[in-house]
Amino acid sequence: MTAHLSRRSLLGLVGAGAGAYLLSGCSDDASDDPDAPQTINWWHIQNTEPMLPVWAAVAQEYQGAHSNVKIEIQPLENEAFKAKLTTATQAGSPPDLFQSWGGGVLKQQVDAGLVKDLTETVAPWKDSLLPLSLEPYTVDGKIYGVPFDIGMVGFWYNKDLFAQAQITAPPATWAELLDVVRKLKAAGITPVALAGKDKWPAHFYWAYLSMRIGGLGALQQAAKDKNFETPDFVAAGERLKELVDLQPFQKGFLGAEYGSPDGQAATMGNGRAALELMGQWAPSVQASSSTSKKGLGDKLGFFPFPAVDGGKGSATEVFGGGNGFAVGKDAPPATLDFLKTLLSVDVQRRSTKTGAVLPTVKEATDAVADPNNKVVAQTLAAATGFQLYLDQAYPPAVGQQVNDSVAALVAGSKSPAQILKDITQVAKTQ
Repeated sequence: MTAHLSRRSLLGLVGAGAGAYLLSGCSDDASDDPDAPQTINWWHIQNTEPMLPVWAAVAQEYQGAHSNVKIEIQPLENEAFKAKLTTATQAGSPPDLFQSWGGGVLKQQVDAGLVKDLTETVAPWKDSLLPLSLEPYTVDGKIYGVPFDIGMVGFWYNKDLFAQAQITAPPATWAELLDVVRKLKAAGITPVALAGKDKWPAHFYWAYLSMRIGGLGALQQAAKDKNFETPDFVAAGERLKELVDLQPFQKGFLGAEYGSPDGQAATMGNGRAALELMGQWAPSVQASSSTSKKGLGDKLGFFPFPAVDGGKGSATEVFGGGNGFAVGKDAPPATLDFLKTLLSVDVQRRSTKTGAVLPTVKEATDAVADPNNKVVAQTLAAATGFQLYLDQAYPPAVGQQVNDSVAALVAGSKSPAQILKDITQVAKTQ
């Protein structure tokens, strides 16, 4: 995602009333006096319903209670955000408060001295957060980001379309998933929605197959050894090719984006495909992308990525991540207090009630109402292992190559062995 969503609410046009949209990177009024006039430049990717108005309201409320603080919000689509942030960080001028998924990208920002160490700031309320949620934002034992959302990637499916194809239960193994695809095609139903143009959604398949076949440690060891040319990764590519060879995706998928009006989320939300592999934000983005703006409602179901027969990995190991915020090196003092507000129980509950967020604050978990989100939360709570999105966990160049290579495999232009050679070649340069 690439973040991938979240990669959460990754689409659409910026709504009115969300704040001023700056082109500069960071504010220049970082005074040590907390009562001095301060401007917080905030970039985030919750740029559509339902989270766009929530963040706008929280900022407005904070400004109302702090007359010396102005919060200028720049909501951005996921890919636009990453491109803009790269430009800002390369110039040494990050925003004051900005979206982060942690992992290798955050580590590079830490190494470059672009973000604040939040360890002492978070210490008084750290225990209010789910411990797992902080892991991607912890670098060398110090905290450099705070998560407001935590979740996992899994399969979202249209129950009505499954019933039309006489599929009575979600698949538990990869072989069963392939059978589901065949049954859907035989019933004249498009099996899978995929945003081929965005690339990051396709990498979910290869990452999960690598986990199921090689075990969670295989991905970690490959990064350490800078070598992906191993039998388990080849097997993961071959299993993915089995799916690709069934031609399961919607027409025009190679040019489809995740959040465009005819993209992956809209295809699912409008009932034009039976399955998508996506994170916990999927229902809300399906709804906001659908013609009705309601999505599938109770017709939508969820199941974890299936096991692979003979694989070393467990079906209880999950792949995903969350949304969080990092603080730019020159951010004014009020930024840290505003960040604490964003992680308050009240704001977390409000965010959770939208259905787009699974909270990281323990006391806010009672606000999870959607049945599918409850299943996601329960699956995550029972997980025996966790892997962050590869395009965030690995150094940026490696993560991008994973996305590019898997996209080439899905497009049929490269073989499983060829993509591993390409990924390894980039890994060795890092």
